[in-house]
Amino acid sequence: MSKILVAYFSASGVTASVAQEIANAVGADLYEIRPVQPYTAADLDWTDKSSRSTKEMDDPACRPAVAEPVHDMAKYDTVFVGFPIWWYVEPRIVDTFMESYDFSGKRIIPFATSGGSGIEKAEKRFKSIYSGMLWEKGRLLNGLDVKDWAKRIIKN
Repeated sequence: MSKILVAYFSASGVTASVAQEIANAVGADLYEIRPVQPYTAADLDWTDKSSRSTKEMDDPACRPAVAEPVHDMAKYDTVFVGFPIWWYVEPRIVDTFMESYDFSGKRIIPFATSGGSGIEKAEKRFKSIYSGMLWEKGRLLNGLDVKDWAKRIIKN
């Protein structure tokens, strides 16, 4: 039997809800990608050019520190990776997570939430930066058919 992990970053709670639904649907463990320094409302103000999120996203090399590691990543063979779309791609803290573990031989399934952007640019970026990983087709999940999608993709 496969061991499944749902790892997610959520700034406002939306992605956290979706991650919980996926974990419940497929019997997965849940792991929150939490920053060492939590984001404040001011940090997340994308209209402010000096906000923390804007500065991070303007710097492709930025890797915010993650508060706690995944315990025993080796036991998982499928990892859902969830995040809100920021500036059309994944937040930099998700890159910190992706660069912190050996995903060799693991199925990686991205999912995202967004108020208006798709997941396509994040998927393209993931595949170009982390080219040695087994990427599955991701999905933008804004509360629609989350459980059915998760069950369907796990069966494939």
